[in-house]
Amino acid sequence: MELLFVFALAIFLGVELITKVPSQLHTPLMSGSNAISGITIVGAVIALQNLPEGNIMIPIIGFLAVVTATVNVIGGYLVTDRMLGMFKSKKGGE
Repeated sequence: MELLFVFALAIFLGVELITKVPSQLHTPLMSGSNAISGITIVGAVIALQNLPEGNIMIPIIGFLAVVTATVNVIGGYLVTDRMLGMFKSKKGGE
């Protein structure tokens, strides 16, 4: 029951924080999110090295953690690169 309360509180706080962030801060926050997802990837890979026998759900959840964190990191870097590309000066008077 306590975990459900913490989960619900995290969702509420996350929504409240995201809606109050000015658009100028989205790129730095995305960089921080990418760093956290990178840590998630490392932690999931380390956790997958020492699996107990008999429980098939643990490797499945670990694999999903690695995949979703990897998608978040790659997507975040692509979006950040595209946003920063909008600020590059155009050469040749275009």
